[in-house]
Amino acid sequence: MITMKIGIINGPNLNLLGKREPDKYGSLSFEDYLASLKKLYPAFEFDYFQSNVEGEIINKIHDKGFSYDGIILNAGGYTHTSVAIADAITSVRTPVVEVHITNIAAREEFRHTSLIAGSCAGSIAGFGLDSYRLAVEAIIGKLRKEKDK
Repeated sequence: MITMKIGIINGPNLNLLGKREPDKYGSLSFEDYLASLKKLYPAFEFDYFQSNVEGEIINKIHDKGFSYDGIILNAGGYTHTSVAIADAITSVRTPVVEVHITNIAAREEFRHTSLIAGSCAGSIAGFGLDSYRLAVEAIIGKLRKEKDK
């Protein structure tokens, strides 16, 4: 029985995981990582979407933002530029956890500012692909707290 629906939305260039800068992003494709995440949480339904197009990411946030238990969002470079994605997150009911594979605070200065962080339930960065698992745990914890109220 599925107890939780989590949407994972990846932004620009994350379709190249496993090929792109393996020293920063690792050598595993996201699809391979997602298979291991599904094995770790077999009772959960994971819906994965990746786009290099800002409007498609916004549409997907709107689509999942009223019916899913949580959204994990790696907005990639749009993290630092997109007021529209921040507004989309604020517009939905579903908690969104911001995720980054690398530690954005330890990278170029322009990456130090996240325009979406203030709209999210929380942010996780710098733990490689394991950042997504940590985000699942954060969503589980948030939902438990809400249930206990």
